[in-house]
Amino acid sequence: MEKNRLTEGNISSTLVRLAIPIMATSFVQMAYNMMDMIWLGRVSTNAVAAAGTAGFFTWFGSALFMIPKIGAEVGVAQSLGKEDTDGAKKFVLYTIQLDLIIAILYSILLIIFRHKIIGFFDLGDMEVIEMATDYLLIISLGLIFYFLNPVFTGIFNGSGNSSTPFKINVIGLVINMVLDPLMIMGIGPFPKMGIKGAALATVIAQFVVTMVFLIIVKNKSKLFKGLKIFQKPDKDYLRTIFKLGLPASVQTAIFASIAMVIAKIIAQWGATPIAVQKVGSQIESISWMTAGGFSTAISAFVGQNYGAGKWDRIKEGYKKGLLIVGSIGIFATCLLIFGARPIFKLFIPKDKEALQMGITYLRILGISQFFMTIEIATQGAFNGIGRTIPPSFVGILFNGLRIPASLILSSTSLGLNGIWWSISISSVFKGIVLVFWYIVVLKKSPDGNIR
Repeated sequence: MEKNRLTEGNISSTLVRLAIPIMATSFVQMAYNMMDMIWLGRVSTNAVAAAGTAGFFTWFGSALFMIPKIGAEVGVAQSLGKEDTDGAKKFVLYTIQLDLIIAILYSILLIIFRHKIIGFFDLGDMEVIEMATDYLLIISLGLIFYFLNPVFTGIFNGSGNSSTPFKINVIGLVINMVLDPLMIMGIGPFPKMGIKGAALATVIAQFVVTMVFLIIVKNKSKLFKGLKIFQKPDKDYLRTIFKLGLPASVQTAIFASIAMVIAKIIAQWGATPIAVQKVGSQIESISWMTAGGFSTAISAFVGQNYGAGKWDRIKEGYKKGLLIVGSIGIFATCLLIFGARPIFKLFIPKDKEALQMGITYLRILGISQFFMTIEIATQGAFNGIGRTIPPSFVGILFNGLRIPASLILSSTSLGLNGIWWSISISSVFKGIVLVFWYIVVLKKSPDGNIR
């Protein structure tokens, strides 16, 4: 794990070698939710809506673990770039400590207030409300594993080893794929548990992934050797971790909160549009999870080269990374626009109303895929140089504008489609603004020019 230096060698091959396992890991994480949606879609549209509603709070949870995850990813990368192994080990220890504390507190909060939390959406359907509450309770009981796994992944990625977390997460995906139909549909020795089965299968899979991570780090990684989990944290390192991770965390939290408000607006049209958005966002995640994986690779690459002071490699790596990610975005646009019907039909095959809504959703969101992917990739480049505020500012600003835009556009003849357009248009602006901002930053770097 410690030998994966990103400050030397061919830039393109280094980036691709690092990015492919990270992107594959992102696909694995995306596939967890996709498996749930595919099987729940065969139970009922209400089951999909319930899982989608409860899922907003795991999304909000991802904002909380973003602080230690980004702190680990960037802190470890920059420390190893400076050949400071002791510093890297401290980032490992303190990010894990922080992650555990946040996970426990958030889990308790969700369990105690789960009824009021689900009640926020005013769903108006008791069946959906009960299923959403049950799903949230089970997920909350296993949330500590959901928090730990991304931080372990961030530590490995920051060290330049992206293949190990991919292999470990694949194990969890396989377990989830096997358990989902068994526990949701009641196959073999399992009773038919519906949405409870989907939640339980996810928790079991995440638990196994955490156990495998612990076995690997105990036996094979020097970065974890001699760590004392109850050791008093160093205030300077904690301050650095929050400086690195807090902007991205705030951005994700506000993004999730905005999405909840928009979901409440969507609920005026009933439970079906909520299910459509949940499924549609899972399909759309093919592009943003792929871009997110490459963004992490760019962050680790830029972080190590920033620590080593190699600006030439930073600039060339960003250019090549943007070219690759932009190509992914163009492919995603074509896929969502021209393949909307067969793709959405995989998830909700029998509900004609939901299918038609889903086709429209995918085609509107498809327009913004290129801009969304280059925004996400540029966020990783900013993170690598330790400047996490610009992407957070851009994200918060344009995501926040989605609420008034949704209210205005949905009150016109566009109706529900106005909400989808508000999301797509804001993504276009985010991509344009953030890329331009990073180019300005590069021009002010030590050698002064972009090559």
